[in-house]
Amino acid sequence: MSRFIPVDRQTDYLLPPSVDEWLPDGHLARFVVDVVEQLDLSALTRRYAGRGHKAHHPAVLLSLLVYGYATGVVSSRKIERATYDSVAFRYLAANTHPDHDTLATFRRRFLPELEQLFVQVLLLAREMKLLKLGTIALDGTKLKANASKHKALSYGHAKKLEAQFRAEVKALTERAESADREDAADGMDIPAEIARRDARLAAIAEAKAKIEARAEERDAAEHAA
Repeated sequence: MSRFIPVDRQTDYLLPPSVDEWLPDGHLARFVVDVVEQLDLSALTRRYAGRGHKAHHPAVLLSLLVYGYATGVVSSRKIERATYDSVAFRYLAANTHPDHDTLATFRRRFLPELEQLFVQVLLLAREMKLLKLGTIALDGTKLKANASKHKALSYGHAKKLEAQFRAEVKALTERAESADREDAADGMDIPAEIARRDARLAAIAEAKAKIEARAEERDAAEHAA
């Protein structure tokens, strides 16, 4: 009897039939989707001409960007990959996979509108008493001005809080643009020529044989010395 848990990567496993069942009720991705669904996206949707191939809905792309940026995933290429690798991103994308060019083009095309919508998400989260949205603090601790002593935010403090959120969102979109321009390989993808398993196994065997041959040559040289 083996001492180890069996390793089986070929057996078919059935995920729940609906992506809605893939995440716990309190997951941040659910919150992002629910908030984005309440936003007015008409400034985005009316600019789609309706010609050619069907486009990804702006609500899906916005949800991916908001969740990605709020959790530290700012590269469009990494967000695309996450729609395959991450249950949360797969849920946000409704089991579709917008590519990195689509995500980057969407951000660049609608940048002013997206930044305003992102700020609305943060303000709604703050109003709902969330202290953080992912890694973004919502409690206004960066503000130097004294908060109102009343439970409700004073008008002046609310304006300063909104300005802080605008600055943070601007910094996030600038990071995203920088990441997309650099678009450097991060070691998570492998070359196309070994992407298929049969080619990959052959390449591994060839590399292993070369290493072993060099080791044998080294051993022979050491024994001859």
